[in-house]
Amino acid sequence: MQPRSKKPAKAKLVEAPGAIGNAPLLACLIPAVAVIVLATHWPALSAKAISFDDNQYLTENPLVQNPSWSSTGRFLTEILEPSTVRGYYQPLAMISLMLDAAMRDGLDDLRPFHRTSLALHTANTALVVVLLYLLFGQPWVAAMVGLLYGVHPLTVEPIPWVGERKTVLTTFFALWSLVLYVRYAKRGGSAAYVGAACAYVLALMSKPTSTPLPVLMLLLDVWPLGRISRRALVEKVPLLAIAGISAVITYVSQARTASVAGPTAYSAMVIPLTLCHNVVFYLGKIVLPVNLSPHYPYPQPFDLSQPGVIVGIVGTVVLIAALLVSLKWTRAVVVSWLFFFVAIFPTMGVVGFTHSIASDKYAYLPSIGLLLLVAWILGELWRRTSCDQGLALGRVLLCAAVFVVAGASIVKARRQHAIWRDTEAHFRYMLTLSPDSRILHFGLGDALRTRALSPSTSLSRQERVALLDEAGKHYRATLRPGPDSPFGRNDRLTCSAHNNLGNLLAQQGNAAEAVGHWREVLRLDPMNVNAHNNLGIALAWQGKTDEAIAHYRKALDLRDDLPETLTNLGVELARKGRLDEAIACHVRALRLRPGFDLAIRNLAAALKAKGKTDAEIAAVVGSLGH
Repeated sequence: MQPRSKKPAKAKLVEAPGAIGNAPLLACLIPAVAVIVLATHWPALSAKAISFDDNQYLTENPLVQNPSWSSTGRFLTEILEPSTVRGYYQPLAMISLMLDAAMRDGLDDLRPFHRTSLALHTANTALVVVLLYLLFGQPWVAAMVGLLYGVHPLTVEPIPWVGERKTVLTTFFALWSLVLYVRYAKRGGSAAYVGAACAYVLALMSKPTSTPLPVLMLLLDVWPLGRISRRALVEKVPLLAIAGISAVITYVSQARTASVAGPTAYSAMVIPLTLCHNVVFYLGKIVLPVNLSPHYPYPQPFDLSQPGVIVGIVGTVVLIAALLVSLKWTRAVVVSWLFFFVAIFPTMGVVGFTHSIASDKYAYLPSIGLLLLVAWILGELWRRTSCDQGLALGRVLLCAAVFVVAGASIVKARRQHAIWRDTEAHFRYMLTLSPDSRILHFGLGDALRTRALSPSTSLSRQERVALLDEAGKHYRATLRPGPDSPFGRNDRLTCSAHNNLGNLLAQQGNAAEAVGHWREVLRLDPMNVNAHNNLGIALAWQGKTDEAIAHYRKALDLRDDLPETLTNLGVELARKGRLDEAIACHVRALRLRPGFDLAIRNLAAALKAKGKTDAEIAAVVGSLGH
């Protein structure tokens, strides 16, 4: 009798009940869910906001701006020290942005980027449905829970935020990895395992926050797969080796090109307080998604005087107690929670790489852990309201309840998209939630200055002056004293504020004060390329040609792909009578940026000063493809 009792259990592991018969139903439900998700997030296509690091991912990234095989090669081969993006190795995200840049209609056209991100989010929702179906074998439940994921307001952020392509892309590959792994766990076969491993590598090459994926697979082995064993552990060894390599690359590339703070960089209580705060914070935003923002600054001071910190500690204690009690009945609650916690752990602040305490985008992939619990609970209710028992009304009510929640999420998600309509509205909204945030004041200052100086903006002179004055106030608010996070003040932000305030003052005719701000940047960061370039321009205005040349050369020593700096240097060299060097600078600028009008005019002037005829000048310019 004993062998017979074991066979059904094995059969259940190999294939979920009714999986084959339910596949056609699932094939109908997935497109329906996808249509609702697309309709919910459709406003993202008209978003025009440029947020935080979008400059390095798009607007100031020459490799993305100029799609080519050469750009692709650099994204792939610059592993430990990416040259155009500060931070970790993420070549697939950058290549995908580059491909979108090739399809846009003008520099201000963001639709191709949003279109791809929306397609990826819709695909991710479909993969969530498939994953839940493979795990629990219930197509209606999988579709309903997948719908709740796809329309949740927390999923808005990575779609209109151009630089967060990495979030939706890494989730796409991570979900494929999990789907293939579950397929392997149920049916065996090396092809599914290899596919899961390859998808994992692609996820890491999109964004390394997917590093904990092997541990997530192990948690699925515990529940609901129920196959935890020595073999299950051994299977994860190659994946854990890949994770280790990725972790080293991530840390080194982040440390070399941006900043990273280890646990010893701040006081002993910061890490536990951050973990407690974020555990409750994210749960609160998932259950009640109000006052959502792309930026949540650290409370200042970050200690027990903050109500949010106290709530986090109390909430964490209650949560841990509830998890331990739940083990008396089921593993589902603990495993689902651990899935969420392990997946979000890389962004929880133990290793500091940002001055935000939390971000909606960090919950994009980890929230799938909590969906496991929701799918299990709904699945139990679905079974207990079986149609065979004459309780079809129960299933109708269950569907209705899910659709009510989904409807409320849709309304909130579409409202959340409204804050991305333009950059100025984007930062003004965030400042209403965090009025003391230095980085938000800086972002709004940039947005105002850009609008004031844009030739396409129909503003009166008085309106432009008012916008520039307001921008200056926000830059100065960025420079106020005080830390940005427990691991100190963001010196990079301080330098950017000094630099941009200097630009604004120079545009207002106050060159002397502008020079003071640029010199302050170089005191804080002698290797700041923008400050060297801007200081060179100011010194050139003052007739200090030799000093200007020195700063231009320093900027180019630090970064050799700056067409504006090259042509500025060419102008100053021409003033010194060094025409051959000047011509070489303008030619290099044009090779970096074909059609660069300022470089063309300066090249023509240098050639004319050298005695070339108009025909000879036209021939030289023509040989450069203009």
